[in-house]
Amino acid sequence: MNQELDFMFLKYARVWIPDPEEVWKSAELLKDYKAADSVLHLQLEDGKDLEYKLDPKTKNLPHLRNPDILVGENDLTALSYLHEPAVLHNLKVRFIDSKLIYTYCGIVLVAINPYETLPIYGADIINAYSGQNMGDMDPHIFAVAEEAYKQMARDERNQSIIVSGESGAGKTVSAKYAMRYFATVSGSASEANVEEKVLASNPIMEAIGNAKTTRNDNSSRFGKYIEIGFDKRYHIIGANMRTYLLEKSRVVFQADDERNYHIFYQLCAASRFPELKALKLGSANDFHYTKQGRNPAIDGVDDAKEMSTTRQAFTLLGINESYQMGLFQVLAAILHLGNVEVKDRDADSSIIPPNNGHLLTFCELMGVTYQDMSHWLCHKKLKTTSETYIKPVPKLQAINARDALAKHIYAKLFNWIVDHVNKALHTTVKQHSFIGVLDIYGFETFEINSFEQFCINYANEKLQQQFNMHVFKLEQEEYMKEQIPWTLIDFYDNQPCINLIEAKMGVLDLLDEECKMPKGSDDSWAQKLYNTHLKTCALFEKPRMSNKAFIIQHFADKVEYQCEGFLEKNKDTVNEEQIRVLKASKFDLLVELFQDEEKATSPTGAPTGKRTVLSVKPDKSRQGQASKEHKKTVGLQFRNSLQLLMETLNATTPHYVRCIKPNDYKHAFTFDPKRAVQQLRACGVLETIRISAAGFPSRWTYQEFFSRYRVLMKQKDVLPDKKLTCKNVLEKLVQDPDKYQFGKTKIFFRAGQVAYLEKLRADKLRAACIRIQKTIRCWLARKKYLRMKGAAVTVQRYVRGHQARCLAKFLRRTRAAVVVQKFQRMHVQRSRYRRMQAAALAVQCILRAYMARQRYKALVREHRAVIIQKTVRGWLARQWYKRTLAAVVRLQCCVRRMRARRELKKLKIEARSVEHFKKLNIGMENKIMQLQRRVDEQNKENRLISERLMGLESSHAAEGERLRAELSRLRSAEDDAKSNANRVTTLLEELARLRKELETTRSEKKVIEDWAETYRDEMEQMVAELKEQNGLLKSEKDDLNRLIQEQNLQMTEKMCKAIQEETQQLETDLNEERSRYQNLLTEHLRLEERYDDLKEEITLSMAVPKPGHRRTDSTHSSNESEYTYNSELAESEEGSRGGEDVTRGNLDMSLFLKLQKRVTELEQEKQSLQNELDRREEQFQRARARDDEQHKKARSAELEYESLKRQELESENKKLKHDLGEMRQSLSGSAGATSAAPGSPAYKVLLDQLNASCEELEVRKEEVLILRSQLVSQKEAMQHKDEKQTMTEPVLYVEDVQKMRDAGEITQAYISLKDTNRSPQFLRRPLEVNELVNRLRSPNPDYHRLNEDGELWLVYEGLKETNRLLETQLQAQRRSHENEVEVLRGELQSIKEENNRQQQLLAQNLQLPPEARIEASLQHEITRLTNENLEMLNTDDPKKYREYRLNVLRRMIDLMEQLEKQDRTVRKLKKQLKVFAKKIGELEGGQVENVSPGQTVDEPIRPVNIPRREKDFQGMLEYKKEDELKLVKNLILELKPRGVAVNLIPGLPAYILFMCLRHADYVNDDQKVRTLLTSTINSIKKVLKKRGDDFETVSFWLSNTCRFLHCLKQYSGDEQFMKFNTTKQNDHCLSNFDLAEYRQVLSDLAIQIYQQLIKCMENILQPMIVSGMLEHETIQGVSGVKPTGLRKRTSSIADEGTYTLDSILRQLNSFHSIMCQHGTDPELIKQVVKQQFYIIGAVTLNNLLLRKDMCSWSKGMQIRYNVSQLEEWLRDKNLMNCGAKETLEPLIQAAQLLQVKKKTDEDAEAICSMCNALSTAQIVKVLNLYTPVNEFEERVAVTFIRTIQSRLRDRMESPQLLMDTKMIYPVTFPFNPSSLALETIQIPGSLNLTFLTRV
Repeated sequence: MNQELDFMFLKYARVWIPDPEEVWKSAELLKDYKAADSVLHLQLEDGKDLEYKLDPKTKNLPHLRNPDILVGENDLTALSYLHEPAVLHNLKVRFIDSKLIYTYCGIVLVAINPYETLPIYGADIINAYSGQNMGDMDPHIFAVAEEAYKQMARDERNQSIIVSGESGAGKTVSAKYAMRYFATVSGSASEANVEEKVLASNPIMEAIGNAKTTRNDNSSRFGKYIEIGFDKRYHIIGANMRTYLLEKSRVVFQADDERNYHIFYQLCAASRFPELKALKLGSANDFHYTKQGRNPAIDGVDDAKEMSTTRQAFTLLGINESYQMGLFQVLAAILHLGNVEVKDRDADSSIIPPNNGHLLTFCELMGVTYQDMSHWLCHKKLKTTSETYIKPVPKLQAINARDALAKHIYAKLFNWIVDHVNKALHTTVKQHSFIGVLDIYGFETFEINSFEQFCINYANEKLQQQFNMHVFKLEQEEYMKEQIPWTLIDFYDNQPCINLIEAKMGVLDLLDEECKMPKGSDDSWAQKLYNTHLKTCALFEKPRMSNKAFIIQHFADKVEYQCEGFLEKNKDTVNEEQIRVLKASKFDLLVELFQDEEKATSPTGAPTGKRTVLSVKPDKSRQGQASKEHKKTVGLQFRNSLQLLMETLNATTPHYVRCIKPNDYKHAFTFDPKRAVQQLRACGVLETIRISAAGFPSRWTYQEFFSRYRVLMKQKDVLPDKKLTCKNVLEKLVQDPDKYQFGKTKIFFRAGQVAYLEKLRADKLRAACIRIQKTIRCWLARKKYLRMKGAAVTVQRYVRGHQARCLAKFLRRTRAAVVVQKFQRMHVQRSRYRRMQAAALAVQCILRAYMARQRYKALVREHRAVIIQKTVRGWLARQWYKRTLAAVVRLQCCVRRMRARRELKKLKIEARSVEHFKKLNIGMENKIMQLQRRVDEQNKENRLISERLMGLESSHAAEGERLRAELSRLRSAEDDAKSNANRVTTLLEELARLRKELETTRSEKKVIEDWAETYRDEMEQMVAELKEQNGLLKSEKDDLNRLIQEQNLQMTEKMCKAIQEETQQLETDLNEERSRYQNLLTEHLRLEERYDDLKEEITLSMAVPKPGHRRTDSTHSSNESEYTYNSELAESEEGSRGGEDVTRGNLDMSLFLKLQKRVTELEQEKQSLQNELDRREEQFQRARARDDEQHKKARSAELEYESLKRQELESENKKLKHDLGEMRQSLSGSAGATSAAPGSPAYKVLLDQLNASCEELEVRKEEVLILRSQLVSQKEAMQHKDEKQTMTEPVLYVEDVQKMRDAGEITQAYISLKDTNRSPQFLRRPLEVNELVNRLRSPNPDYHRLNEDGELWLVYEGLKETNRLLETQLQAQRRSHENEVEVLRGELQSIKEENNRQQQLLAQNLQLPPEARIEASLQHEITRLTNENLEMLNTDDPKKYREYRLNVLRRMIDLMEQLEKQDRTVRKLKKQLKVFAKKIGELEGGQVENVSPGQTVDEPIRPVNIPRREKDFQGMLEYKKEDELKLVKNLILELKPRGVAVNLIPGLPAYILFMCLRHADYVNDDQKVRTLLTSTINSIKKVLKKRGDDFETVSFWLSNTCRFLHCLKQYSGDEQFMKFNTTKQNDHCLSNFDLAEYRQVLSDLAIQIYQQLIKCMENILQPMIVSGMLEHETIQGVSGVKPTGLRKRTSSIADEGTYTLDSILRQLNSFHSIMCQHGTDPELIKQVVKQQFYIIGAVTLNNLLLRKDMCSWSKGMQIRYNVSQLEEWLRDKNLMNCGAKETLEPLIQAAQLLQVKKKTDEDAEAICSMCNALSTAQIVKVLNLYTPVNEFEERVAVTFIRTIQSRLRDRMESPQLLMDTKMIYPVTFPFNPSSLALETIQIPGSLNLTFLTRV
C-alpha cells in the first residue's frame, strides 16, 4: 500500500493502524523500518507498546499520518496523505475541537449534523459569503450556493445542488439554507415576493412530508427536486418541485418513538380553534393513526404554533381559506377512518358495527354515504369472464383495505398540494436559467430491507455513477488545462450493478413480469432471480439460510433484501369500489383529488406489510396517457422518473453536499467513528479521495511553492524566473521525476511528496532555530552574569551601611520607649477606673427604672388579655354552635333527598319494568284484567280498614294531647328548682374565688416590695457602670465622626464617579437617538427617491395617449387612469364583438389571465404607494412637531375627513376585488362546461359583468389616486399657509378650523359619506355576488337560471351607483377647490392694484420736499384707513370686521416701524450735516487766514476736483426673480468640483447663496426667501442623485451645505451664535425672518449627504480592505503559505493589480486631501475618518472570523503591523484624538489573541482581561480557528477554550458573531463660525453670475 514511501517509515514516524472500536488508531514507530522486517514496533498514544505484523504476501505498510500542521484543513484534498484514516481524523478534529461542521473534499461539501442550533446562518453571514470565491472563505453551505449562483451567471449554464445522506444527517436543513441563500442574495424580479413564496413552500412540505423518526425529529419521508428559476438579470422568478418516494405506510403505521406526518399533530393541537370545531378532532392520543408511536410530542416544538405557520404559508402561496379548510377536512377524515373498528362476523367475513361514530364522521366530512362505505370496507368485487360477484372479506383484509384507502387518499392529497405549490411558484416570465436543489435519501441498509430500501439504493447507485463520472471529468479537464500527460485512472464503475437492477431481465424487469402473472408470488419471483442471476452475475448472491431473500453488492456495501411484500408494494393497489364511492362524493375537493383516478390493477386489498410503501408522483407532461400511466407498476414509474432526474442533472453543473450523521443518539457535537466511516464509504467521499490520490492530488502554484520552500533554496539557486527556480530546486530535492509534474501554472505532486517536502523544511528550520537559540542563550547568560555581579557588590555596600544606622536608631528608640510606656500606663489605668465608676452608676439607675416599667406593662397586658380571651372564647362557642346546627340541618336535607331519589328511582324502575313487561307479554291482557278486579276488591277492603284506623287515631290524639299538657307543667316546675340550686352554688364559688385573689394580692405585694429594693440597688450599680461607659462612648463617637467624614469623602467620590458614568450613559443614549434619527432620515431619503421615480413613471404613463374604449360622460371624471388596463379590455371587447368563431372561449380565457395579472400588479403598486404615503405623512408630522399646538389641531381637522374618505374607498375597493376574484375562479372552474356553448346568453352576460366590474375596479383606483393627489396638494397649501401666517396672522386659521370642528361639519361629512357607501344598494351587492358565485360553483350550473331575476344586472347597477356617488362627491370637491382658487385670484388682483396705487403715491411723494412728503403719506394713510373703517362699520359680518381690525393693527405697527426707521435716518443725516458743516468752517477759516494783503476776499476760487468715494458694500447680492433658476443652475447644478470649484474660496457657493438670501431678507420678501431656500435644497439633492457615486462631488456639497448652515446660525441674531462675530458681522445679521426651521431642514440634508459620502467611501474601500489588511504580506517571509486543496484560495502574494496596505493608505490620503481642499470642518473630517477606520476594522475582523487560514501567529503579526501603519497615518494627520484608533480595538485585540500564549489558567485570565472589545463568541471562534503554520506552533487545547468560555459566561453582550459593517456613527455638526467678511467676497467670472449685483 505504501511501498513507494518506505523511506518515510523512520523512528518517530506516526502511522494509522486498524482498531475495532475507533476504526483507526494512531501509533508511533519505535525504530526504523527495513525492507526485510515482518513486524513494526509501535507505541500507541496511551503509552502501550505493540508489535504490528505485516501481511507476508503483500507486505503492505500501514497508512502514514499527516503532519500536525495539515490536520484540520478546510479541504481534505490538501492533506499530503489521502486515505480513509486521514479523512476521518481531519473531520473529527474539525467537528469536535474546532466546532466546524463543514469541510470540503474536492468538489464535495461534507456537512456533519451538530444537533445544535449554530449562529452561522444569519443575514450577516450571507452578506459575508456573497460575491466571494469558493476557496476564499471557510467551507459553508452558503459557499456552495454562491458558487452555483456565480457559475450560473458566468457560464450561462443551469446548476444543481445534490444533497444526500441518511435520515437525520441534515439534508432538509441544508437544502433549506441553500434556498434561503438564493432568496436573500438574488431577490425577485417583481414585487410579487417570489423568494418568500419559495421559502414558504418549506413549512408546507415539512408539514405533509416530514415526520419524527428514531433518528431524526424532522425526517423527510420523501425526496424532492426543486428548480429555482431565474430571469436574465438572475432574479428569482419562480420555482418548480418534483417529489419522489413518499412513504405512505407511515400514515397507517409508526414504530415505537416515531410519529405520523406533522400535519396530523398540528391539526389535533389546533382542534380548539373555532373554525376547526366541525372536524370533531381531539388529542393525538385519541386516534389510532397518531398514537402508535406512543410519543406524540417533540421536545421544543409547539404543534399549534407550527399549524399557524403552515396556514400562513398556504395563504402566501395563494391557497385560500376555503381550500385550506377542505384540506384539513380530508386530513381529519383520514384520522377518523383509522378509528373505524372492524369486527369478525365469522371466519371469512367481517362487519362494521352500525352507527359507528368515526365512520359517520368520515362519511360526513367526505360527503359520501354511510351504507356504501361501510359495505365496501368489508366486501370486495370479483370479476370473471362471465359474471361479477361480491365476496365478504375477513377482518384482517378489511383492516388492510381500510389502511390502503387511507394511504391512497393521503397520496392523492400530497400530490394535489405539490401541484398547487408548483402553480403558486409558477411564473409567466420567461425562465432564463435555474438552480436545482435535490434532497433525497442516502444509501440505506437495515436488519430487514424491503422494496423501499431497494428503490432508494437503486437511486443512489445512479447518483453515485453520475458523481464518479463528474469527478473523473474534472480531473481530466484539470490535467489537460495544465498540459500534463494524461494517464487513465482506474476508478470504481457501478454500471454492472445498475444493469443488474434495471437492464432487461434485471431485478425490476423480473418483478414487473411476476406482477402480471395471475398467481405470481414473492417465492416464485425469488426463484426466477436465483435462476437468472446467481451464476451469471458476481454482484448477485443468495443467502445461505434463506430462500426468500437475495444479496446485491452495491458501491457502498452488501445489502440483503427480503422478498416478502415486493409484489404487493410494486402493485400498490386499492379497492376499486371504494374509489368509486369517493368519486361520487358531494365534496368538491375530494372529487378534484380523484378526477384522474382510473381502475386499479387488482380488486384486492392493500398489502399488509408494515414497512414503507412508495408513491411516485406521475409525470405531468404526459397527461394524455393518464390511464396507461396509472397501470404502470411502482418500480417502472420510479425508474422512469429517476431517468428523467438523471437527464436533468446531466444537463446541469452539479454541486455535491454530503450530509453525515455523527451519532445515533442526537447528542450535540458527539462523533462516532464507526457510523461516520460507514457513511463516508456510502456517500462517495472516500471514492473522491481515491480518485484524487491515484493521480497528482497535491497542487501548488509556482509562486506558492517558492514562498513556502524558499528556506530550502540557496542564494545562488534563486533566479529571476521563479518557474525555472522551482524546477531546479525540485530536481535536487526529489530524485524521482515521476513524483511530480510541471504544468503551465502549477506543480503537481504525487501523494506523500508534500509531506516529504514539509519534513525537509521542518528539519531546516529546526537546525536554524537551534543555532539561533544557542547564540542568544549564550549572550543572555553572559549579560545576566555581569548584571548579577555588579548588583551583588552594590547591594552589599548599601546593606552594611543600612544595618549600622538601624542599630543606632534602635538603641535611641528603646530608651525613649521605656519612659513613654511608664507615663502612658499610669494615665490609662487612672482613666479606666474613673470611666468604669461613672458608667456603673448610670447603668444601675437606668436599668432599675427600665425593670419597673416592664413589670407594670406586664401586669396591664395580662389583665387585658384575660378580657380578650373571655370575649373570644364566648364568640367561638357561639360560632361552633351555629356551624353545628347548620351542618345538622344540611345533613338532614341530604339524607332526605337521597332517600327521595332512591324512592323515585325504584318507582321509575317499576314503571319501566311494567312497560317492558307489557311489550313482551302482549297476550297477558286477560290475566291483567283479572288481577285488576282483585286489586279493586282489595282497595275496597283497604278503605274500610282505613276508616276504622282514623277513628282510633282521633281518640288516640285526644289522649295524647292531654298527656302532653301534664308533661309540660311538670317540666316547668323541675326547671325552677334547678335554677335556684345553681344560683346558690355560683355564689359560693364566687366567694371562694375572691378570698383566693385577696391572698394572692397580698403575697404579690410583698414580692413587689422586695423586688423594688433589689431593683434600686441594681440600678444604682448600673448607673455607675453607664457613667463609665459614657466616657467610652464619647471616644467612640469621636472615632465614628472621623469615620463618617472619611465615608463622606468616599461617597462624594462614588457620587462623582456615578455621575460621570451616568453622563457617559446619557451620551451613549444621545448617540443612539441621534443614530436612530439619522437612520430615519436615510429611510426618508430613500422613500423620497422612490416617490419621485414613481411620480415620474406615473407622469410618463399618463402622458401616453391611450387608444381604445372611452367611458361615457357619466363616468368621465375618472377615465384618465395611468394604467393601460382599459385599453386592453377595450381591445378584447372589440375582438370578441367582431365575430363569434370557435376560438371565442380561448380568447376570453386569455383575457381573464391578463385581467388577473393586471389586477395583481395594480394592487401591489397601490400598496407600495400607500405605504410610502403613510411613511411620508409620518415624516411630515415629525418634521412639524415643533409647531404650535393650535396649528397641529388645525391641520388634523382637515386631514381627518380626507383619511376617513380614503379608508372607505379602500374598503370598497377590497370588496370589489374580492367579488371579481370569486367570479373569475367560478368561471375558470366551469370552463370545461361552458366551452360547448360559447355564444349562450348567460355566457355573454357573465363576460359583460366581469368586464364592467374590472372597469369599475380601475375607476376606484383612479379615484383613490386623485384623492391622494388632492390630499398632498392640500398638505402643501396648508404648509405654505401656516408659514405665511407664522409671519402675519397665526390666529384666524385656528379659530376657523376650531369653529368648523365645533359645528361638527367634519364629522357630518364623514357620516354622510359612510351612509352613502352603506346604502341598500351597496349592502345588497355582496350578497348577490356571493349567490352568483355559489351558483357558478355548482357541479352542473344552469346558466339560463343565473339571470332569470336580473341578478347580474343588479350587480352591475350597484357598481354604477357606487361610481356615480363617488363621482358626485369628487365633482363637489373640485367645484369647491375651483371656488377657492377664484377667491384667491381675486385677492391677488386686488393686492396688485393696491401695490400699483402705492407705487404711484410713492412716486408723487418723492417729488415733494421731506417735510411735505411725510405729511402727505400720513394724510393718505389716514384717509385710506377712514374709508376702510367706514366700509367695515357698514358690514354685518363679524368675521370680516375682525379681519379688518387685525389688518389695521398690523398696518399701524408697520407705520410705526417706518416712522422709527425714518427718525433714525434723520438723526444720522443731521450728524453727517454737522460734521460736514464743521469741516467746511475749518476749510473757510484756513483760507481766510492764508489770504495775502494784496488779494481781495472777493476773488473767485478755482474749482477743485473732488474724487468720488468708493461705495460701502453691505455683503449682499441682489438678483431678479426670473434669474433664480439661472443662479441655481450655474452655482449648483452645473458646477464641477474638479474644474472651476478647485480654484474657489472654500465654501464660496454657500457664501454666495447666503448673500442672496440676506438681500431677500433685507427687502422683506418672504416669497423670495422661501423659493431660494427650496430651490437650493432641491438642486443639491438633484446633484447628489445624479453624481452620488463621485466622492469629490459629495464631499464638495457636504462642505458647502455645512457652511451654509453655519452662516444661517452665525447671522441669525441669536446671542449664542453672535458672541463669535465681529461688530461688522453682527450688523449683517438677518433682520426680518427667523429661519430656525430651515436650519433643521439643512441639518437633515447635511446628514443625508454625510451618509451618502460614507457609502461612496465604503464602495471604494471595500475591495481593498481584505486584500490589503489580511492577504497581502506587508512583512515579507513572516507567514508561510500552507498547502491548499482543490478549492484554491486567492494568493496572499502581491501580484500586479492586487491591493496592498499602501493602496489603502493612498486612498485615505486622497479622501483627506479632497475634504481639506473643499474646506470641510475639521470636526467633520474627524468623524469621517472615524467611520473609515471602523469600516476597515469591521470588514477585516469579519473576514478573519470566517477564514481559518488567516488565524495564525504570523498573520497576527501582519495585522498588528498593518494597524500600526494606520495609526502612524493618523499621527501624521493629527487625528489621533478623533476616536478612529478606538474603532480598531477589536481588530487589535484579535491580532493579540492570535499571538499570546494559550495554555495555562493565567493565560486564560490574561486573555479575558485583554479582549474586552471582543465578544465571547468572537474570542471562542478565533481560538477554534487558530491554525499552526509551522510545526513549532501548537493548537489551542479544547480544555483551554472551555476555560475561556466559563470565565466569560457572566458577560452581558450580544451573541452576534460578526460586526455590523453597515453601521454608521451618528454625525454632529458643531458650530464653526467664519471669520471671512461678506463684503470682501469677490465673485469670479468663471461662475457666470454677472446678473448678481453687489449691494
